[in-house]
Amino acid sequence: MSTTSHKARKQRKAKVIAPLHKRRRMVAAHLDSALIREYNVRSLPVRKGDTVKVIRGAKEIKGSENKVASIDLKNYKIIVENVTIPKADGTQTQRPVDPSDVIITKLDLSDNWRKRKLEGLKGGA
Repeated sequence: MSTTSHKARKQRKAKVIAPLHKRRRMVAAHLDSALIREYNVRSLPVRKGDTVKVIRGAKEIKGSENKVASIDLKNYKIIVENVTIPKADGTQTQRPVDPSDVIITKLDLSDNWRKRKLEGLKGGA
């Protein structure tokens, strides 16, 4: 979110009206300490297929480590596999997790562009 204003009101507005290509960058999470050392970068946008560990939240979900099932760019949330909450009728539904509440423990490097980008950052150290 590249706004020049420091006013909270304008920051909130910029987040609400942000286009998809900027929203994707805002759905980012910190990397695990081993990945930080390996790639020389602190955080990356979360992608479907990355493995994340939930470090903050309710007791039931805290500490769980699973793959990212999908990304909700409208609400700036990620959906993690097997992180569910019970509904009133007893069925389970996916629980959206804020990207700041997770750390990425394993990257999905099936995308060649992402792999080349990280290798370039790795070599720069």
